[in-house]
Amino acid sequence: MPKDEPVTRASFSDRLQPIVVPRPLSLLPGRVWSDEEWECIRLGYSARDMDEKWNVFAEGNVVHLHRSWTGHGVVEATFTPLDSGGRQVTEAVVERDGDRYSGTDDAYDCLMLELVLSAIVLGEPAQELRARLVERVRGASGREDVPAGIVLHSALGLRSGS
Repeated sequence: MPKDEPVTRASFSDRLQPIVVPRPLSLLPGRVWSDEEWECIRLGYSARDMDEKWNVFAEGNVVHLHRSWTGHGVVEATFTPLDSGGRQVTEAVVERDGDRYSGTDDAYDCLMLELVLSAIVLGEPAQELRARLVERVRGASGREDVPAGIVLHSALGLRSGS
């Protein structure tokens, strides 16, 4: 698919499943996404191989994050244009059906939302966000010895070269 052609719901045939138990996300990323970044986010991202974990597409101002293998919707984030330029996430819902998504921690989900958009969709190194994810997972599990690579691959996956 050409880079300037957006990924859409139709790009995934009938493999996508909506969020079935939506809960408002109480924490939102504070980042202001530039207009150029918004254009990249709006174009979305489609997993290209089995090591990639996320499919992302926008419908209007709402960005949908789905797990690539199951097609389950995980997050829907609404972006609002700012008077000063750029856009910010002003509301989001996250899946809370434990059979479809095991997350229950809004702080983790807020971090994952920003990390998927930054590292997967925009292709940024996002080292600080990656480090925060590793720290959170290690702290929650009580296992400080879990290798960072395993934590990152398990939650985030890889981003194939474009």
